[in-house]
Amino acid sequence: MEKLNLLYEGKAKKVFTTEDADVLIVDYKDDATAFNGLKKGTIVGKGAINNRMTNHVFKLLEAEGVPTHLIEELSDRETAVKKVEIVPLEVIIRNFSAGSFAKKMGMEEGIKFLCPTLEFSYKNDDLGDPFINKYYALALGLATEEEIETITKYAFKVNEVLQKYFDSLNLDLIDFKIEFGRYKGQIILADEISPDTCRLWDKDTHEKLDKDRFRRDLGNVEDAYKEVFKRLGIH
Repeated sequence: MEKLNLLYEGKAKKVFTTEDADVLIVDYKDDATAFNGLKKGTIVGKGAINNRMTNHVFKLLEAEGVPTHLIEELSDRETAVKKVEIVPLEVIIRNFSAGSFAKKMGMEEGIKFLCPTLEFSYKNDDLGDPFINKYYALALGLATEEEIETITKYAFKVNEVLQKYFDSLNLDLIDFKIEFGRYKGQIILADEISPDTCRLWDKDTHEKLDKDRFRRDLGNVEDAYKEVFKRLGIH
């Protein structure tokens, strides 16, 4: 399978067309951004880690009944995926207080919730991905009621599977962002699951092993990504 034309270049990935109209190739970059692109940098090796981790996790989720866009890992940085129409909702699940939630609610970070929370943001860089609810999404025609129900069901299932999995790696899944797409009338998980899109803390030391190290200038960013990858045991 070969790349043909560059279809789209985002902050972390390039997407190429192939000879099959239903298949794209995603090429993960080492570029790092934060605060809606205001902060830019490079995390050496990030592209390969995020690509391989995403594929590994997507296979786990597929086995648990969550459909994904994964077709085949082509190289360390490249994966063939189903061509989806992305639903313009960022879906955020939180298990502990951190980041914008902690700031908004006046809480310290790291407090475990009584139950997971789910929130939506409107996927729009120009507007800064504003927080919206289901009724906004319906009113703006971003998704149907049925699609939102399916997305919600899958999001909590992803959380259930990943919490258990990361727990076995001595990691707390603090929160994460996922995206879904429409593929032949079906809602499926798309985008990625990686230290770029998840907050992962060591259970014992509470050391941050994710993109917050880049956002907050904590140092050892590459080492944190490598540590997560090492714990996955992917060969």
